[in-house]
Amino acid sequence: MNQEQVLDLFRRTNAMLEGHFQLSSGRHSDRYFQCALLLADPRKAEQLARAVALKLDVSADLVVGPAMGAVVWAHEVARALGLSSYFTERVNEKFALRRGFSLEAGQRVLVVEDVLTTGGSCREVFEVIRSYGATPVGVASIVNRSGVANPFEQDGLPFTALAEVDVQSWTPEQCPLCASKAHGPALKPGSRPGAVKSV
Repeated sequence: MNQEQVLDLFRRTNAMLEGHFQLSSGRHSDRYFQCALLLADPRKAEQLARAVALKLDVSADLVVGPAMGAVVWAHEVARALGLSSYFTERVNEKFALRRGFSLEAGQRVLVVEDVLTTGGSCREVFEVIRSYGATPVGVASIVNRSGVANPFEQDGLPFTALAEVDVQSWTPEQCPLCASKAHGPALKPGSRPGAVKSV
């Protein structure tokens, strides 16, 4: 599956949105990838996960993704690799494993994210993994919108993405959409209602 086929899936499921958005990183953007809409179709989720599994060049014992966005994605990637999947959740503003999930020292863990912007959530997941004595061995995402080929090079980890997308984002203070006041406040899709337009 090539990049254009991946982006076509986003378009056909109305999962590529245009407007004024606040990303999970806190940055603002005029585009938002609503992966929940794309992954709602199990056949499409399976197709994407198989595609990323074929591109991976790491060996792992387990797949872990940050909730909420990467819960379904982690499950599908794990299924494509024949592994189990866990997810981290926020407890007092910090990621943690709950629901009986636990890691063993020495386990090799693939971290997955649906859309990567800054890599901040993944690095928080790395901390959780290492706190158990396990080792993150790589990161895989559907979309890389960071503008960097491998945002985890400084972490010494390989990174795999199905689509590289050049989408601008700004801090709230530098956001031209906020400054113009013509676009209204930044929306947080999935957590706050608001009109958005698919592209």
